[in-house]
Amino acid sequence: MKSSIFRIVTAVLLIMNAMVLLGQIWPAGAPPFARTVNIAFLAGSFLYLGYCLFKKD
Repeated sequence: MKSSIFRIVTAVLLIMNAMVLLGQIWPAGAPPFARTVNIAFLAGSFLYLGYCLFKKD
């Protein structure tokens, strides 16, 4: 169960990362909600990596 949640979170972060990268490469094609996606991706990555760094096995 725990592994599947991490896989889902990782997949969501990868999709958001792709959107952020495409917005940087092609700014004219960025959707109107790009700023929100950027902030959500940064916050999500920060929380996920912090959890991975400090979790106890």
